[in-house]
Amino acid sequence: MSQPVAVIVLAAGQGTRMHSDLPKVVHPLCGLSLVGHALRAARGVRPRHLVAVVRHQRDIVATEIARVAPETLVADQDEVPGTGRAVQCGLAALEGVAGRVEGTLLVTYGDVPLLTSQTLAALVDLHEEGGNAVTVLTTRVPDPTGYGRIIREGGAVTAIVEQRDATPEQRAITEINAGIYAFDAAFLAEALDRVGTDNDQGEVYLTDVLAAAAPAGRRAGALELEDVWQAQGCNDRVQLAELGAELNRRICGAHMRAGVTIVDPTSTWIDVDVTIGRDTTIRPGTNLRGVSSLGVWCEIGPGTTLENARVGDGSTLPALWGADVDIPADTMGTPFSVLGGQ
Repeated sequence: MSQPVAVIVLAAGQGTRMHSDLPKVVHPLCGLSLVGHALRAARGVRPRHLVAVVRHQRDIVATEIARVAPETLVADQDEVPGTGRAVQCGLAALEGVAGRVEGTLLVTYGDVPLLTSQTLAALVDLHEEGGNAVTVLTTRVPDPTGYGRIIREGGAVTAIVEQRDATPEQRAITEINAGIYAFDAAFLAEALDRVGTDNDQGEVYLTDVLAAAAPAGRRAGALELEDVWQAQGCNDRVQLAELGAELNRRICGAHMRAGVTIVDPTSTWIDVDVTIGRDTTIRPGTNLRGVSSLGVWCEIGPGTTLENARVGDGSTLPALWGADVDIPADTMGTPFSVLGGQ
């Protein structure tokens, strides 16, 4: 995979359906904020520049971005609404530090936590192999309500129509826009300058850039994603819980395939930065948080919570709490005790 010139992560939304004083993209999921997951996935494709566009509760979001990915350039979206305008603001900030931007540029969102670097890399490869002006990530869902529909003619992607602007026939389409794109950066900048706000919301839609490809004699492509979860955004706390359960299932599965016994994955919660040695057994009701590390041949739980704990080989820790603590090898923990964090 070639190195993208930049990844722009859109994190300016208000997230009103979360009903929270905390910005949506700062809400935690398996030990990392939503925007933290997005920035990590973006980092994995080794872009020359990483940009995050912010607006709602700007300082809180910017502080979280600096914490999880300090090399990120933070750009501010102005009062003009829409994803297209957000990308314009990101491009302007990037050009301010890097000059004219040329090459492949990725755009993704700060609330799609299961998206992987591998998928972004595949999107870059398909985009560049096809010589496309734009390549969009798509997927198919049984109920596409609320999503932009992918419009094809003869198999080629010609447009993306938002739910509110779609005709009844277009609303029946189940192939949806996942909101992640690879662009030819020069084409993107030129097309955004021409995009208007002639739609129901009066916004600058990023999707209109795709529709501008064919009239300009350029090609628009699509990478259809089989793993629907990677395209799943988070709009409310119900979706946050659903995404958390799915990500936790994947985390537990990866540990089990690497030699860890997890007696009941449905009652065991493990954060993304936890490491566990082989032949360790995790019993039901256990929570492993933060950057905890567990050695080999340990017995953890039932009912144990460890946060930022370092556990030596062969330790047995039933029904206790441990936080910010080093636990020596072969420790036999006392049930219902508290270790560290005091």
